[in-house]
Amino acid sequence: MRHLLRLLVLVAVALLSLQAYFVARVALMRWIDPQSTTFQRSEIWRLWHERGRIAWSQQWVDANRIADDLKRAVVASEDAGFVDHSGVEWEAIERAWDRNQRAQTLHERRTARDPRRKGPPKVVGGSTITQQLAKNLFLSGERTLPRKAQEFVITWALETLLDKRRILEIYLNNVEWGEGVFGAQAAARHYHRVDAARLGPWAAARLAVMLPAPKRFERNPGSAYVSGRTATIVARMGDVELP
Repeated sequence: MRHLLRLLVLVAVALLSLQAYFVARVALMRWIDPQSTTFQRSEIWRLWHERGRIAWSQQWVDANRIADDLKRAVVASEDAGFVDHSGVEWEAIERAWDRNQRAQTLHERRTARDPRRKGPPKVVGGSTITQQLAKNLFLSGERTLPRKAQEFVITWALETLLDKRRILEIYLNNVEWGEGVFGAQAAARHYHRVDAARLGPWAAARLAVMLPAPKRFERNPGSAYVSGRTATIVARMGDVELP
């Protein structure tokens, strides 16, 4: 029992130390721009391992050098309640859970009828911009309860220690917009040949459409889906409140 108690104490101390590390890192982001994220480092490793080279485009720009149209488009597309919620939208998570359960059931039925069908069912996310940032900054892409719990802790730290404007600024400078394309400035130059500050509403909305699956949309940026979704986002942008 003594050894077990010591082990439990050590585990508790390790977990608390890890949380303190995350909180300290987030606190520093009030003044220091993050140089890279865990997701970006994993992408660097993947590109090097698969291709033997790293094609990378990223340039940090301050929030005032990112067009308000892009900010509105991203919020409209990814997290309409961004300025109002405290980091997590539980109703959105519940809706995503229900949709994913129905998708899993349908996938199992189709697989039973056709065993040759491959691949997992499509997963729908319910994460806010702050949750996406928490995951990209520090965590892996695995879907486990401990990782999700850690995401909630980091999300709480981001919302507590940073204001919404800073959270959106860090997100827009680090989010993936294609193979080796990260951040608003790189995306604006790559797809529209302009700086992020000069993006108009339609170009901004088209970039926002890509965020759920940038590598897939990069291969066909002019698809009917992208065009239709772009029009929807442009229509919603006028109702978006920015931090």
